[in-house]
Amino acid sequence: MLPLSSDDQVREAVRERYASAARSTLDLLEGTGAAAGSCCGGGSCCGAEGATAGAAGADPITRDLYAVGDAPSGGALVASLGCGNPTALADLAPGDDVLDLGSGGGLDVLLSARRVGPDGTAYGLDMTPEMLELARRNQAEAGVTNAEFILGTIEDVPLGDASVDIVISNCVVNLAPDKDQVLAEAFRVLRPGGRFAVSDIVLLHPIPDALVGVVGLWTGCVSGALLDSDYVVRLERAGFQQASVEVTRSYSRADLKDLAAGLDPTQLPPGFDVHAAVDALDGAFASAFVRARKPL
Repeated sequence: MLPLSSDDQVREAVRERYASAARSTLDLLEGTGAAAGSCCGGGSCCGAEGATAGAAGADPITRDLYAVGDAPSGGALVASLGCGNPTALADLAPGDDVLDLGSGGGLDVLLSARRVGPDGTAYGLDMTPEMLELARRNQAEAGVTNAEFILGTIEDVPLGDASVDIVISNCVVNLAPDKDQVLAEAFRVLRPGGRFAVSDIVLLHPIPDALVGVVGLWTGCVSGALLDSDYVVRLERAGFQQASVEVTRSYSRADLKDLAAGLDPTQLPPGFDVHAAVDALDGAFASAFVRARKPL
């Protein structure tokens, strides 16, 4: 596991992880893959390999975020790799236009489309063609017509200024190497009075430099996460008001050991001490709901 030396390398590592997860899920849905418990090759955004959202035995970050009966399609639930449920926390209303940054298999987009109704639109933005293929398959299965999936990066959103009412995301902003640009783009596409309503991983205290910029941890969220206080500062610097971070799920030492067990040994540098990494991360990060509002 070598340190990442450029933003492009970070994006490529993230892209490949999620492309692999999408291909595994598509194979499963087409009947060519392994059992459902191992469908998500990349695991959750932050979790162990092979975790399945909502399933018994899933990693501590993804499990129990969605009720199975609420899922618009089975494939969308299987492919969920997030750390929260922004659609349950965001105040979506009929007629709203919603943008999901890093929409993956489309679960939050399809749930949002259901909530905003035929007079609203839910947009899903993802940089991974395989995920977009999976999301469109899930959309067709669910019969949702007021959703649109778009190829692009969250640092360069292919929508016009003031085009949506709400920006949501599920454990993706932490993966972006240029978070200030992500927040600036979210601010740009929101209409006046629009809301930023994101589930994300945050750091509650700094982690050692040795754990920052490492491939496996970047693609697994941890070392890409912002300090909770820094998140608020950056949102305000981007122009947002009423910025806040609310912890929604904390992780025990046992949870961290489960997550460490899912690291790919081939990505670990010689002599990497997993136990020391668990010690360093104990109490350091949590899932949170991040809110802010664009001024009227």
